[in-house]
Amino acid sequence: MLLRLDHLVIAVPDPEAAAGDLERTVGLVCTGGGRHPMWGTYNRLAWLGDTYVELIGIFDPTLATRGPVARPVLAALMATESGLVTYALATDDAAADAARLRAAGSPIGQPETRSRTRPDGELVTWHAAYAELGPALPPFIVEHELAGAEWSDDARAARAVFEHRLGGRARVAGLEIPVPDVAAAAAAYAQTVGLAVDASSSTAHVGDQSIRLVPGRPLTDLAVIELELESGAAAPRRDVDACGVRWRIRS
Repeated sequence: MLLRLDHLVIAVPDPEAAAGDLERTVGLVCTGGGRHPMWGTYNRLAWLGDTYVELIGIFDPTLATRGPVARPVLAALMATESGLVTYALATDDAAADAARLRAAGSPIGQPETRSRTRPDGELVTWHAAYAELGPALPPFIVEHELAGAEWSDDARAARAVFEHRLGGRARVAGLEIPVPDVAAAAAAYAQTVGLAVDASSSTAHVGDQSIRLVPGRPLTDLAVIELELESGAAAPRRDVDACGVRWRIRS
């Protein structure tokens, strides 16, 4: 079953520099990251509860051609563009969801086991199923192994109370994604990941988060990430552009 937005993949030339920029301009603090040796990518992560922002770059373009997520990252950076290139939906059973979707005609593949090595040497493991990925294409699905440094009960409890510099605890409330053809994108979302996009609002929901498709040119027109501060946090509503994304902050 689809649970929530899992993570948002933002292509950047230098994840470390981008993490500093994100903290200075938006107030989001990156507290994790690591390398994907098989796909030539490395990242920094900003956690917002169990949804995280991934600032991802390329350290080996020849390896990046092998990875389903690395390929759209590489394509964006080769065009000297930063921004949201894809994202993932969390599921509690990737194998069952992928099988159900494939039986209904989805192009999504069988789940593959993936991993990332953190700077502290801890290995983080997950299972993901992909179709073709890109800024205007449907997301992929991810099931995390609920153990270790990032997905144990203790790790999840710690980040649930983490306070960012933008005004305290925050969550990702939704996404706004520019696509060339909203109706075609909505149909692709339904077929690929079984996500129903309401025709009147061009909006889908997963858990308590929203995904809105809007007419536009991917990467040229900025995707919007809506951040919601916890009740009572004192921060004005504002929009900030950073890392090729528009961050919409609201209380």
